[in-house]
Order: sequence, then C-alpha cells, then structure tokens
Amino acid sequence: MIKVGDKLPAGTLMEYSEVEGNGCSIGPNPVDVHKATDGKTIAIFALPGAFTPTCSAKHVPGFVQHASDFKAAGVDEIWCISVNDAFVMGAWAREQKSAGIVRMLGDGSAEYTKATGLTLDLSGRGMGLRSNRYSMLVKDGVVRTLNIEAPGKFEVSDAGTLLAQAKAL
Repeated sequence: MIKVGDKLPAGTLMEYSEVEGNGCSIGPNPVDVHKATDGKTIAIFALPGAFTPTCSAKHVPGFVQHASDFKAAGVDEIWCISVNDAFVMGAWAREQKSAGIVRMLGDGSAEYTKATGLTLDLSGRGMGLRSNRYSMLVKDGVVRTLNIEAPGKFEVSDAGTLLAQAKAL
C-alpha cells in the first residue's frame, strides 16, 4: 500500500471534458499521472463511487467549497479519483458543478487504484472492486500526507482535514 514519502505509481486516469456552450465533448482524455503531477502540488481525494450518497453530499462538495482556500495554501489542482468510467465522472462533474474546480478522473478498470493498494472490495454490495475513501497531498509526485478512512467512515479524508495539512506544509 502506498504511504507518505512514496512516489505515486505510474498510470493513466481518464478525464471527460465538455466544450462549454455547444454540448460537444472533448474526450475522454488520458491523464498520465506522473506528467500531470510533475512540478505541482495536488490535493487528491478518492472515493468508492460517483453518485453515491456520502460522496455526492459531503466529499465532493467540501472540496468544491474550499477550492480557493486550497489555492491560497499553494495547491495547484484538486483531483477526485473514482473507479468509474470517464463518462460517468463527466456527468457527475456536471451534477456537482465542479467543472474547472475539481478534476474528476476515472479509473474505470481500477488499475490505478490497484497500483496504490487502496482498493475496497464492495462485491457483497453489488459494486465490485472500488477505491477506498482517502485523501492525500502530493508534491511533485510524492505523497506528503495520506488520510485513509476506515470502511464506511467519513472522518479523515474530508476537505477540511486535507486543507489544514496543506496549510501546515
């Protein structure tokens, strides 16, 4: 499992973007994790699935609400990673009004999530292999803080916790 001080694993996530105004899409587009984090400070949070209750009501809205605070603390980008395809993540971004605020990145086959070692098996609930709920602060591709939730919890991966850590670095 990934830990503080580790470099993020190599991998590709997928991002769906829309052209504002005409409804034509751009994407899905591959995002090379190493290239996208090079020279940047990124606030990353991951969750079990788009449109799920806690993720939609608390997790994403907290990061959207505090986006300007993250920027003020030196964070270049905020990423949300979920084991969903890029089209679902794009639809969720529209619903959450997160476009231009939080990059909604899909890990449709859970390959990147497996590489981090932060998987959560929700097969018993009909959801298959998903991502554990966590947040991390990454600087130049290296994990500086990592907050992993216990199953079914939402106590340490929230925007407020990660923002306090970003301000402390």
